[in-house]
Amino acid sequence: MGKKDLQGDQNDDAKVEAVLELLRKQAPLTVKQEKFCNKACVERFLQAKGDNVRKAVKHLRACLSWRESIGTDNLIADEFSAELVEGVAFVAGHDEESRPVLIFRIKQDYQKFHSQKLFTRLLVFTLEVAIQTMPKSVEQLVLLFDASFFRSASAFMNLLLATLKIVAEYYPGRLYKAFVIDPPSLFAYLWKGVRPFVELSTVTMMVSSLDFEESLEFNDFSNYPRTSSLRFDPSSLKSTAKIGSCSSSRFSFTVSHHFDSLKPWYLSLTDTSASKVGPTSPSPLGPALISPLNARSFSFASPAARTPRGSINGGGNSTRHTRKSLFPSTPLPQRTTGSDSSSRISHPRTPRPSFLQSPAMFFRKEGHVSRTDKSRESFMPFLKFYRRPYDEMIYRSKMRPPLGGLISIVSPHLRRRHVSVSQRF
Repeated sequence: MGKKDLQGDQNDDAKVEAVLELLRKQAPLTVKQEKFCNKACVERFLQAKGDNVRKAVKHLRACLSWRESIGTDNLIADEFSAELVEGVAFVAGHDEESRPVLIFRIKQDYQKFHSQKLFTRLLVFTLEVAIQTMPKSVEQLVLLFDASFFRSASAFMNLLLATLKIVAEYYPGRLYKAFVIDPPSLFAYLWKGVRPFVELSTVTMMVSSLDFEESLEFNDFSNYPRTSSLRFDPSSLKSTAKIGSCSSSRFSFTVSHHFDSLKPWYLSLTDTSASKVGPTSPSPLGPALISPLNARSFSFASPAARTPRGSINGGGNSTRHTRKSLFPSTPLPQRTTGSDSSSRISHPRTPRPSFLQSPAMFFRKEGHVSRTDKSRESFMPFLKFYRRPYDEMIYRSKMRPPLGGLISIVSPHLRRRHVSVSQRF
């Protein structure tokens, strides 16, 4: 086994040298191009082209030309000062395998006021910052696309396809996984049709943030003092209002004595003795209590729905005949008598699911995991990066020159004293 591994390494080194030799024959490489075309880079291009030397050379030469046209050597943070302030694209941190996690929170109106070339430069700048932060043993990164700012599925599809195409063609072997978070409603149908033609579709997944509302693994903002000041502080409230509960005919609004910094109030639909529909005076039919099922206003219902059961012309058969001829409307309260006013209300029972309604269950294998469940499990390690608040200073501290630009981060408690001209000499 040792001899085979040694021979395999020698073959890989020979292919890398062959690629570099053909590149130098086509055109001499500059110092920065020589630095870019290191052994790991050439191996990634060879792997993307199935170890075909000629195809790898052609692909690598096209990549060098593209990088020169984009001007990757001249990218600095000062060019994207507005994007850095808003947190449009940034490196959120590193996962357990030391892979950098990139987050893109681009609004739909961004492409209206910015050209495609500027977006490409922003994407390349963010990718270059992420590559700079990689340890030597790491070669891949993770992309998180926050699509909640988009209303148009086609607009986000164009943005996503352009990003994946750039990563696939000019950063081969770099993408570990890509997650699309909260896309527009029609995006799933568009993605289903485009997916077979996208090279990186196998590592691109769709997830919904609503599936992780109960997960509170990352709920500690104490490590981020700049954002902890945005939390709710009960001591800052100077109010003479009495803390307690307030209820109406349908809702109950309660403020808890034990403040929750995120949700100090609680709104619920409750069945209280004062919450009744209809007249509160005693009647032969008795009061109709409120419930989550009949909480709709009866003023918008049909006459047959507003009329209690058995009160049309004194008979119940005519009411039943009228109800059968109409579509189901607002659920009616059950009839109660004055002597048995505390009787329970029987709500319509939800039909139990039957296996006959889903024939696919017969063909489902044991231990089979759906694609949605796989996406959720894959996204769990990166959920904390998605929820983590953005801090411009932390992101700028990860930039190395020349990407960092001319702006230097100085601690606020360190201030230079003004030196006059007479004191300098």
